[in-house]
Amino acid sequence: MSQPRTVAVIVGSLRKDSVTRKVARAIEALAPPHLKFDEIPIGDLPLYNQDSESDPPPADVAFRDRVRAADAVLFATPEYNRSVPGGLKNALDVGSRPYGHSVWNGKPAAVVSVSPGAIGGFGANHHLRQSLVFLNMPVLQQPEAYVGNAFSLFDENGELVNEATAEFLRAFAQTFADWIEQTAPAAAR
Repeated sequence: MSQPRTVAVIVGSLRKDSVTRKVARAIEALAPPHLKFDEIPIGDLPLYNQDSESDPPPADVAFRDRVRAADAVLFATPEYNRSVPGGLKNALDVGSRPYGHSVWNGKPAAVVSVSPGAIGGFGANHHLRQSLVFLNMPVLQQPEAYVGNAFSLFDENGELVNEATAEFLRAFAQTFADWIEQTAPAAAR
């Protein structure tokens, strides 16, 4: 049996009832039981400003501490203008500082992008992956997760009702669990 792993969940949408958050929660519900998910909010993070590093805002410190405590990270992002939302990019910046002390370094990651359109946030998915490579995060390559037509996948209670999507997300979650075991830093194995 695999050992328990904590997965930080970073949702790029700030909306409380976001379909991106619903997809992230569906992944959590379908994931192997040894994965424990911790959604870390990003909406209250102030814009990153290097001038504040000598006395970082409490929200930055709390965010960094929670990410640092996780074994892996699941990024769920909508697509805004063929890229990631500004709040998500800001969270990446906050977590990567101060220089040399990035909380992202070496953490296994997976990306799921979500869109009401047919291509499922392809642009956001790939822009995010570009940043994660620079941040030295081993990112799950396959299966790629683009969830299109997302508003039609959930009922009025926010429950996933599309069986094909549920099967895909279950397989995605299992593959991510396996990826975490393969790539987690040696100290965490």
